[in-house]
This record gives sequence, structure tokens and C-alpha cells, in this order.
Amino acid sequence: MTDSKTTDSSPRKGIYLLPNLLTTGGLFSGFFAIVASMNGRFEAAAVAIFIAMIFDGLDGRVARLTNTQSEFGAQYDSMSDLIAFGMAPALVAYNWGLADYGKFGWLAAFIYVSCAALRLARFNANLGVTDSRFFQGLASPAAAGIIAGMVWVGSIYEVNGDKLGYLVGLLTIAAGLLMVSNFRYNSFKDLNWRDRVSFLTILIVLLVFVVIASRPAEMLFGIFFIYACSGPVTTIRSVRKLKLEHVVGDSDDADFADVSAEPANSSKEKAPDKAAPDKD
Repeated sequence: MTDSKTTDSSPRKGIYLLPNLLTTGGLFSGFFAIVASMNGRFEAAAVAIFIAMIFDGLDGRVARLTNTQSEFGAQYDSMSDLIAFGMAPALVAYNWGLADYGKFGWLAAFIYVSCAALRLARFNANLGVTDSRFFQGLASPAAAGIIAGMVWVGSIYEVNGDKLGYLVGLLTIAAGLLMVSNFRYNSFKDLNWRDRVSFLTILIVLLVFVVIASRPAEMLFGIFFIYACSGPVTTIRSVRKLKLEHVVGDSDDADFADVSAEPANSSKEKAPDKAAPDKD
């Protein structure tokens, strides 16, 4: 009788299927994007990266709703993010417009991958001390959205990426550097998604979906590009005097202590886990 009670109270082994299945879907989408770009299917590769974003947004929320968070899921999700939003965008950009540019091409792709890895490592280690309403640096899915959107738009308009190699490389490098910057990006955590809204708000949301669906490549690229540019603007507007530590530096320097009209209730970014769906 004692042995059975001990067995029942011991922690259950194994992993939760549903959230990790969604994470696997994101990992598969990132891997498919790499393979598709190697075969010259750049539009499919770009779409696959955006599909990976959907899986990335679902796995954490599903885990929280079903109370299936786990340390394994958190680590697995981080590995998946590095492939889907680090390796995949860099290799898609390289195969589309950087392969013929020698060292500049592969170094631009490597800078993006290394910055994505550093971004995820900084996030996992809880080194970023910021206001909970903001991300420290551009989130890796948003950076991937810029690269994927660029390739998708170029594929639709039959643009030869090799002719724009330097522009592609500079945009890839810029997206990577924004990930490891200290620029503040709105996390939209302060939005109350359960609150009541007016009928006009629902109508506007519906129209936004219609516009995006009519021109998905251009609209998604534009949305992520504008969001990437919003970080420097938000940072400059939120400090009395812009300093180097507001742009880049150690996490201890990025506390934005001189933010005007900001509450002093800053908190550490939580490491990405299944309980925190708004991952890096």
C-alpha cells in the first residue's frame, strides 16, 4: 500500500503532446523554408516562415490554457525558434540574393544568425531588465518577418535577388543588429484582449484583415518593417537624452532610468516558456 502511494505521488515522466506538437510544426516550417529556398522556391520558403510564426504564437498559449507548461517545452521552443527565425531567414536571404556576393553574402547571413542566437540567449538568461510593456531589442519573429516579407515581395514581382544583393545584405544585417540592440519595442502586453469593444472596432479589424488578405506579401512586409522602425522612435521619445546604453550595451545599462513619465516598476523579461507565449 505504501509503495503504491509513493508511486502515485511521484512526478509523472514524459512530455506534453499538444504544445510540443505545435512547436514541432514551427520547427518543420522553418526547416521546410530552408529546403524550399535551396530548390529555388522562394515564395514557398517565405510563406513557411510566416506559418512558423503562427505555430510559435499558438504553442505557448495552448500550454497555458491547458496547464501543460514544462521546462522541456521551454527549451524545445527556444531551439525551434533559432531554426525557424534564425537559420531559416538567413539562409533564405542568402539563397535568394546573397549567394553571388562572396564573403559579404555569407557574412551578412552569419551576422543575422549569430544575432538571433544572442537574442535568444539573452532572453533565456533573464538578462534584459525592461518595462514589462516593452521588449529589449527586436523580437526574432519580427526580424524574420522582415526577411521573409522582403523575399516574398521580390518573388511575387519576379525581382532577381542577385541584382539587389547589397541591399538584401544590408537589410539582413540591420534586422540582426536590431535584435541585439537595446531599443524598446512595444510588447502589447497592456492590451486587454478580453475587454468589450465597440462595433466600429470590430468593423475596422475586419477591414484590416481584408486588406492584408488582398495583398499579403506587401502588407506583412510593411507591417514588420514599420514595427522594426518603431523601436528607435519609441526609444528616442521615451528618454530625456539618448545615450549609448539606450542603443546597445549590457543589460544593466539598459534600465532606462531616465525615462520621463515612466513608472519605476520595471521587471525582468521572463525566459521563454510555455507560460509566456510572447516569446523572443
